[in-house]
Amino acid sequence: MSAAAQARRPEPRAGARRAPRSGAGAGKLAAGAAAGAVRVFLVLAALFWLMPTLGLLISSFLSPTDLNKGGWWQALTAPARLTADNYERLLANDTITHALLSTVAIAVPATLLVVALGSFAGYAFAWLEFPGRDWLFLVVVGLLVVPVQVALIPVSELFGAIGLFETTAGVVLFHTAFGLPFAVFLLRNFFAEIPRELLEAARLDGAGELRLFARVVLPLGGPAIASLGIFQFLWVWNDMLVALVFADSANPPITVALQQQVRQFGNNIDVLAPGAFLSMIVPLVVFFAFQRQFVTGVMAGAVK
Repeated sequence: MSAAAQARRPEPRAGARRAPRSGAGAGKLAAGAAAGAVRVFLVLAALFWLMPTLGLLISSFLSPTDLNKGGWWQALTAPARLTADNYERLLANDTITHALLSTVAIAVPATLLVVALGSFAGYAFAWLEFPGRDWLFLVVVGLLVVPVQVALIPVSELFGAIGLFETTAGVVLFHTAFGLPFAVFLLRNFFAEIPRELLEAARLDGAGELRLFARVVLPLGGPAIASLGIFQFLWVWNDMLVALVFADSANPPITVALQQQVRQFGNNIDVLAPGAFLSMIVPLVVFFAFQRQFVTGVMAGAVK
């Protein structure tokens, strides 16, 4: 191009280059407003969802007299009314303290048995070849939809015949049996995602199935196993129906013990409120301590 033509070429206007794209800016503004509205809605929904729990917590620190005078919200304007007397009376009750120990004696073995048996079965369904494996796994999956209520009467007759009715062992066995289908389903799906090459390399190095399971599969399946343990522990700890039917009436777990503390006449919120939060302490600590493993394991085992 000649020098004269370059001289006659018009220069682009500076204002045109600096002009903002109004459409893109408006789109970003609308997206930001929508995201903010969603956050506000989620916060309000969470507060609305937690309101009953907050009310129960505040009620547990109010005396029976104050509770009879008004609702729990009176403590928001008069915090001096809050007291720990309800918890002191509850902890001084031997029935409640023994019930906590009984709940631990049920929840811990039921959780360990489900985790151990579910791990072995999940590995077998994922990597061992045996006749009828797929059909048997379909039966296990089908057991997930069987409700607990349909088994109460036949299992009660069975436990009565073999001497396990109203025993801690009977409650543990019942929880183990109904926790195994979900355990096998979760761990089988998780173990099946382990690379086959990794297992074959371990076999070439001389590892047997038991050593392969202990040295390779279990470490890789840690998130799923942790999530299963948390899920099973929370379910057993908070159970009342199975404990009410099969547990020893003289030494019941905490859920049944709290139900037995209900007075026939009058408001008993001063007993139920502190008892509910006392029974929530252990599962809350367990859940928040391992919540990362819980989410990771459930998502990996159920989605993959």
